[in-house]
Amino acid sequence: MDSEVQSEQSPQYWVKPEQYDEMRHAVYDASPPYLQARDRLLLRALYTWGLRVSEAVALDVEMIDLDDEALRLPTHVQKDYPNGNSPPPATLDLTREGVAEIRDYLRDRWKDSDALFPSRSSPRMTTRAAENAVGKLAEEAGVQPYSTHGRGQPGDVTPHTLRHSVAYRMIEREGESLDAVQRRLRHATILTTQREYSHFDRV
Repeated sequence: MDSEVQSEQSPQYWVKPEQYDEMRHAVYDASPPYLQARDRLLLRALYTWGLRVSEAVALDVEMIDLDDEALRLPTHVQKDYPNGNSPPPATLDLTREGVAEIRDYLRDRWKDSDALFPSRSSPRMTTRAAENAVGKLAEEAGVQPYSTHGRGQPGDVTPHTLRHSVAYRMIEREGESLDAVQRRLRHATILTTQREYSHFDRV
């Protein structure tokens, strides 16, 4: 369930940066050669850019501004806020490393499509396909995610796990504030960010 509200009964899983790197490396064993660049970029979209899986698969190539090193998210690809209001368009900064990876991917990808992430059988990946790809890479890498209830298994790693992991990385490794996490993950209010991620101060 892709929800901003975490059930008290369900553990919240996240991976550490070195585990993300292991998943990126696992692409070379788990994905067929022509899908390897796509799957590595998908991981970047979820973990580095902090996108929801529904947003990642909705990305079109035209939303990437390589000259300005920016990802421009229109309203229609973003999740509606809980109060029913639509979020405003968002612009996310891309790193130089990320832009270089996108350039290489678009130059060499096996299928020409308006969608940034096509699938083998259609012009655009579905959320299920993205979930399966992430799960397969976690299994191949043997990643045991961390959680509020201890350690998990590779099968516990989902696209939303990677989104949670953005908050861990920003707070624990980069020393960022909850306000910065709210801006990156585009939560409607800081209350959501505090509810989800204040525990990282104690990890």
